[in-house]
Amino acid sequence: MKKSMIIANPSSGKEEAEKYIELVKAQLTHNGYDSNVRYTEREGDATAFAADACIHGYDAIISIGGDGTLNETINGMGGKEHRPALGVVPLGTVNDFARGLRIPLKPEEAIAVIGQGKLRKVDTGRVNDRYFINIIGLGKIAETTAEVSAEQKTVLGSLAYFLEGAKTLVNQEPFDITVQSSGQQWTGPAVLFLAVLTSSAAGFEQAAPGARADDGLLHCFVIQDTSLPQLARIGVNLLRGDFTKDKDVIYFRTQEAVISSSKPLAVNIDGDAGGQTPLNLKVLKQHIDVFVP
Repeated sequence: MKKSMIIANPSSGKEEAEKYIELVKAQLTHNGYDSNVRYTEREGDATAFAADACIHGYDAIISIGGDGTLNETINGMGGKEHRPALGVVPLGTVNDFARGLRIPLKPEEAIAVIGQGKLRKVDTGRVNDRYFINIIGLGKIAETTAEVSAEQKTVLGSLAYFLEGAKTLVNQEPFDITVQSSGQQWTGPAVLFLAVLTSSAAGFEQAAPGARADDGLLHCFVIQDTSLPQLARIGVNLLRGDFTKDKDVIYFRTQEAVISSSKPLAVNIDGDAGGQTPLNLKVLKQHIDVFVP
């Protein structure tokens, strides 16, 4: 019988992870998997559990939680020679990775996808000594949204991110960065830098409409320092899927990039705080296999 590990974050999905575990176990059993359940209690648990599954030759890892739990899981898998297939049950606030791969956002429907044999090879990214699965952000907006508490997410859902981002936008703080990629360099003031691996970022499913999860590219955006009305226009274009064409947005695609700043900037990695600049970014093309519809 094949082996699977279920990694569950009990605090995700308004603390509803527990009720989905039995459904996942039943789905795995139906598809020929024995299952071992691990619960996260503190930061780093999902990374340790996923690394253990890789070392001991598991066939599948199922992540039950949000993008943060998924990021930790990927960090446990990233550098291993054997990487099990990955199943995702999205219970987070935004669930960008699931959105980007068209994995159903309703947990029951996402569970039905697991173990069915349809696997897709998708990219992961490396930032300095860590891995990421969806997005890197720099700037006060990225920093404050990373600081949204678990309690705010539980009570307000995605509205919590919107409120924190809106407050920061009104009191924007530009920063100077240098972006080096493919032999070219850009230096200047910006209010936000993003690098994404899929089309979805911060819940906006068409933030990078040309991005595919397996194209081997970082899709990067520099939002230049501009006035509040111009930022509002950029926001409207983001909602319309025209973000990449805005005159105050620099958009480029690359396999690697180096980002430096005049002073250390906090980094948002897959929705959570993750160190400071400078950054060395690299794509690992088609690095993991994911169960998809």
